[in-house]
Amino acid sequence: MPKVALTTLGCKVNQYETQKILESFEDAGFAVVPFDQVADVYVINTCSVTSQAESKSRYTVRRAGRNNPNAKIVVTGCAVQMSINKEEQMESADVLVPNPDKLNALNYLFRDFPEMETWAKSEPATKQDDKPAGRTRATLKVQDGCSVMCSYCSIPYTRPGMVSRPWQEVLEEAQKLAEMGYHEAILTGVLIGAYGLESGSEGKSFEELVQLLSEESGLARLRISSIEMHQVTDPIIELVKNGAVVPHFHIPLQCGDTQVLKDMNRRYAQDDYLRLCDKLYSELGDLTITTDIMVGFPTETPERFESSVTVCEHVKYLKAHIFRFSPRFGTPADQWGDPVTPQEKQDRSKRLMEITNRTMKEQINRFLGSTHRVLVERKAKDGLLEGTTDNWLTVKFAGSPSLVRTLQYVRLDEQKDGVVYGELATQPEPNRTAIPLVSR
Repeated sequence: MPKVALTTLGCKVNQYETQKILESFEDAGFAVVPFDQVADVYVINTCSVTSQAESKSRYTVRRAGRNNPNAKIVVTGCAVQMSINKEEQMESADVLVPNPDKLNALNYLFRDFPEMETWAKSEPATKQDDKPAGRTRATLKVQDGCSVMCSYCSIPYTRPGMVSRPWQEVLEEAQKLAEMGYHEAILTGVLIGAYGLESGSEGKSFEELVQLLSEESGLARLRISSIEMHQVTDPIIELVKNGAVVPHFHIPLQCGDTQVLKDMNRRYAQDDYLRLCDKLYSELGDLTITTDIMVGFPTETPERFESSVTVCEHVKYLKAHIFRFSPRFGTPADQWGDPVTPQEKQDRSKRLMEITNRTMKEQINRFLGSTHRVLVERKAKDGLLEGTTDNWLTVKFAGSPSLVRTLQYVRLDEQKDGVVYGELATQPEPNRTAIPLVSR
């Protein structure tokens, strides 16, 4: 029987799509093996959001070729689409699948290598029963594509168009996930708040979709993976208040300086962002906020960088993904060069990471002594159970391994290096106490 190995680079949307590609190979008779094992087909779902991500994607393709020089290597994702846009080849790849057609990767393989289809049909692997293997939360893609055209971003060129999945299709998939034993789904999309009738939802807005999922999916927790600040609407806030969505938002900042945001074609100013965060903290007592921040944008002077420092100090992020600007082919910012030196980018990254590591501990301290719902995900190497609260805190506590893949209430007692240690507890009364705001 033929064996296939798959790997994913980049975002949660890519992770979701790789899972769908995997299922298509399983249905066709392939046995799925880990990516570091010898396989007959390797499928790499690539990323090109930064030059580092694109380089890592190309390295992964070459590594697959070394694992088995006779294997067929199928490559898709944003780095592939970028290569197609630039009319470049991708070393070691046997099959290139355009990003918009990536879920048909199997058909591309069979078209170019029909002997693989014959083999899979003659010696099919035994398909495993549908069950959540390993992961305790599922990713549920509801939307694809972006047309915002941030000046630094290649996504509109690698994922063009705005497409919303029909709401009936999303609901049916969510119900299937609940039947499989998942307790949580992370709702994901390239521009998730743009989900709606205009792009194919067949009648539901994003807020209406989330409300429907909370009432009819059977899932205990819904989490929004990433959402633009202007899409955190009052109805979305109400969904958190009534328990339909967990109290954790990932709201990209990208930069804290209003002029740089304008140069980035981000459609908000520093004050807009800070006002939203203040409102969220004042209305949602258990809330935590995470973010993405870029350093080294061409117009980010040392003085303008200090604005990002100001925002980090004010918002007190639980976590931040800090990354460095790199020119992306075809974007407006590509024409501006890359004037901030690598050392300066490194220094700025280090400074923001020091701040956000400190604010993470400050955020955790807010919740010590209170009890929170935890999705138990694994037994850690130290023998303790480990899981995640609704508001994205990592928690460890003593308990039976039989509690893995269940929801439990845990009293949060102390923290060490960003990990909370606690003890099993009974369900508490709802905590909606507002937290004090940082003065500006």
